[in-house]
Amino acid sequence: MDLELIITSFPKLLSATLITLKLLSASLFFGLLLGLFFAILRLNQSKLIRGFAYGYSYVFRGTPLLVQIFIIYFGLGQIEYLRTTFLWVILKEPYWCAIIAFSLNTGAYTSEILRSAFETIKPGIVEAGRSLGLNKMSIFTKIQIPIAIKQSLPAYGNEIILMLKGTSLASTVTLMDITGVAKFIISTTFRPIEVFIVAGSIYLFITFLIHNLIKYLEKKYRYQ
Repeated sequence: MDLELIITSFPKLLSATLITLKLLSASLFFGLLLGLFFAILRLNQSKLIRGFAYGYSYVFRGTPLLVQIFIIYFGLGQIEYLRTTFLWVILKEPYWCAIIAFSLNTGAYTSEILRSAFETIKPGIVEAGRSLGLNKMSIFTKIQIPIAIKQSLPAYGNEIILMLKGTSLASTVTLMDITGVAKFIISTTFRPIEVFIVAGSIYLFITFLIHNLIKYLEKKYRYQ
């Protein structure tokens, strides 16, 4: 075990943590918006709209995240038309392609988490809101969404952790996140064990922080 390599690798991998956290936060933000949107569509009375939302969820939950990244980064670039549109400014950048793939993927899982949470809300709660004179939008934003978020915290916490580990795939499209920098160091030192111990420890620490944050939020909102 090369202790010196572990010590010298740590600052380099720690600096790459910022890229990983940027990828994670951006993906979760856009994924949450997508998840909420498609969860609402899944609750729609129209079979066509429900089918469209289910199709999105089925495709992105049923295919590997790595395949989705490759299709967006390598596949869309093969379409000549896209290269002549404003979209090419985004699609030619691996950073944004990774965020698009991560957002679509976590959005699909989030939509299922939120849909399940919405369906567990008792009709009596909605009726109570109507009796207070609230309209549908007010009931949805002030009653249903807060309840759904509180009930989905444990499952969504797991999704955040899974997404954190999923960001390691960004290294496959040349992004220098934690895993990307680890691969670069290994290519020059040929000592994978030491480098991956440091990289894994950083991921583990971030997971520890996320886990405890979710536990804190669960306790805080449990009796509210």
